[in-house]
Amino acid sequence: MFKLLSTSGEQSIDLQLGRKLVVGRAVTSDVPIYDPTISRRHAEIVLTESGVRVTDLGSSNGTFLNGAKITEADAGANDVVTFGKVAFRVKEVTAPAPRPQVVPPPADFKPSTKGGAAGGTIVRQLPVSVSGGVPAIVIDEPQGASHLKVKADNLEERREKKLSLLLEVSKELSKQQELDRLLDKVVDFTFQIMNVDRVSILLLDGKSNELVPRISKSRTGDASAAKHVPQSIARKAVEERVAILSDNAAADERFKGKSILIQSVRSAMCTPLMGSDSKVLGILYVDNLTATHSFADEDLEFLIAFGGLTAVAIENSQLSERIRREALVRSNFERYFSPNIAQVIAQQQDAGRLPSEKRPVVVFFSDIRGFTPMSETMSPDEIARLLTEYFTEMVDKVFEFGGTLDKFMGDAIMALWGAPIVHEDDADRAVQCAIAQLAELEKLNLKWKQEGRTEVQIGIAINFGEVFAGNIGSDRRLEYTVIGDAVNTAYRLCGKAGPNEILISEPFYQQLKKKPAVEALEPIQVKGKAKKVPVYRVKR
Repeated sequence: MFKLLSTSGEQSIDLQLGRKLVVGRAVTSDVPIYDPTISRRHAEIVLTESGVRVTDLGSSNGTFLNGAKITEADAGANDVVTFGKVAFRVKEVTAPAPRPQVVPPPADFKPSTKGGAAGGTIVRQLPVSVSGGVPAIVIDEPQGASHLKVKADNLEERREKKLSLLLEVSKELSKQQELDRLLDKVVDFTFQIMNVDRVSILLLDGKSNELVPRISKSRTGDASAAKHVPQSIARKAVEERVAILSDNAAADERFKGKSILIQSVRSAMCTPLMGSDSKVLGILYVDNLTATHSFADEDLEFLIAFGGLTAVAIENSQLSERIRREALVRSNFERYFSPNIAQVIAQQQDAGRLPSEKRPVVVFFSDIRGFTPMSETMSPDEIARLLTEYFTEMVDKVFEFGGTLDKFMGDAIMALWGAPIVHEDDADRAVQCAIAQLAELEKLNLKWKQEGRTEVQIGIAINFGEVFAGNIGSDRRLEYTVIGDAVNTAYRLCGKAGPNEILISEPFYQQLKKKPAVEALEPIQVKGKAKKVPVYRVKR
């Protein structure tokens, strides 16, 4: 029989034949090791007939046997197994490891055959108490050398209360989705749970790689004492990914630095906030300004576990914020862009701030022929109903073919292809949209005719050219649109289009990859142009 004993002598792992144990940084691991080089699910160990089989579970910092990195290997007596940077030696023992106590079932107990083998036996029962929250577990003052405010009569009870405390903290942090409130809650919990003078959280800026102070508080409320964290300690925690406990930071050779001397830090602890994929999110720092030798190993171990919960909560908060931001941006953009394009824009880093630039685009106009005299014979409610039904179907076709709704202009629709998202076949999409709109209009007219309502006809024009595309407007209202000669030309051509006619310009025709059947018309003179504009009529 074998067991694993850490080379520091602080932790041992008892093994049972055939029972698999997961080694990891998570509190719920079979063998929790609170070290930043340990992944949440680091490795699996199992006692076999021939030794200890060690399997790495895809850890970030690797698993090693006698210094050689392994994926899976068998270890024997006196071999050294290292998880991350935490080493254990395989020791041979003469007596088997103790087995969990079997709780006998009550006399009237009848084994269930549902979901398992008949005659199954309850191996262990643990009482489940009603959650009382963090205040129900902590006390006013710490006991013994540790500065954790946890009262217990023995080590087993103390360990159980610490796990319960971490569970309650995890529940409370999971309720906080807004980052500033979350960090404020973490600091308040730290003061509530530990006897410390100051608490600070610094987050790592992804672009500059600098630690940015996010929140810092002093127990006494002295704002000046809560402004700075010793950079020598903070950088070491981040760069080496290690948790630090210093009995007397001001005199510690490793942390000689002006910032510590100025603050007269006597005792300090700092743990990196390790996110997924071993990414450092920042640090959680606590210190004591009055007494040396104030923190114990137990305090550091708890701070590491507390930091792990904080890191998970921060990542969840950042994810929630990103989802909220994308949902808001998408809901705004879906009024102008097709849903799939709106989603692409919302996922971009600078969502909501579309670029302003010159670019070639397809400009599309359609409007109802003779709408003004038609509307004079209709009530306001009838006009609103007609336009709502008409615009709904026409805009759906714009979105169906990947276009952008620029604006409504009375009874006219202005749409774009090529801004802000470019497709190789933007011109073809615009023509297909125009043809689809006319087909949809036929269905609407048939419906309106059956209802005894007014039928309509539309004219469509499409042009291509370079424009200015971007957010235009005032400080109070901005609108993404395009400006340029290509826009004016498309608008003038639309005015020349006959009922249910599609006119396209020569520049646009040249952009088509799949050219439809067209009929060349006499060049048209449009306002603002010295020369006549060559145009084609699309045959349907």
